[in-house]
Amino acid sequence: MEQTLVLIKPDAVGAHHIGDITKAYEEDGLQIRAMKMMQMTDRIARIHYAEHLEKPFYGELAAFMTSAPLVAMVLAGENAIARVRELHGATNPANAAEGTIRKRFAKNGSENAVHASDSPESAAREVHIFFSETEIF
Repeated sequence: MEQTLVLIKPDAVGAHHIGDITKAYEEDGLQIRAMKMMQMTDRIARIHYAEHLEKPFYGELAAFMTSAPLVAMVLAGENAIARVRELHGATNPANAAEGTIRKRFAKNGSENAVHASDSPESAAREVHIFFSETEIF
């Protein structure tokens, strides 16, 4: 069974979409193995977005992700990474398919409601930035 990290970003938390987004995962048959509300720190942002540190958009991204609480989750299921990314839709909600999480809840391409790991390698790295093994059921 594959695991993936999902972050419900500050924009979606602030707009009260936690329940609707979580329901979409459960209705798709994915299992919630871990979940917590937290505030991303600058340190966690630097670790999580390490590949973007030198890019011009990093400062704005980090400021947004550390601006307010988010919900971190570990989801599990067969082909969980691909399934979650399909549920999320395109990064820019204007390009996302109808019914996807980003089409329904994202404000724009930057405040796009959710993050998900893009590969098994990313998932393995990202899950452990936010959760210890004892927090994952």
